[in-house]
Amino acid sequence: MQTRYIVSYDICDPKRLRLVHKTMMGYGEPLQYSVFCCDLSPSERIMLIADLTEIVDHREDQVMLINIGPADGKGRQSIETVGRALNTEGLERRTIIV
Repeated sequence: MQTRYIVSYDICDPKRLRLVHKTMMGYGEPLQYSVFCCDLSPSERIMLIADLTEIVDHREDQVMLINIGPADGKGRQSIETVGRALNTEGLERRTIIV
């Protein structure tokens, strides 16, 4: 069973920022440049955290994984925006990591 996460990151170094963004593109759909929506199984969540652990500087950077519930539940309905509407194109697509 997959869980939907909002993943947000604040990375201080431009090189690490690009690496984190590239890594996140393999796990989910971008909502904003530093915010992703990811449907992850428990093992995918562990792999994501392991991948990010290798990139971030634990003294300067921060990555937040926010659990918003089952991927097939109300997760998307829990996201509200002010201003420009959320682009939901691609959020229904499943990401497969090989």
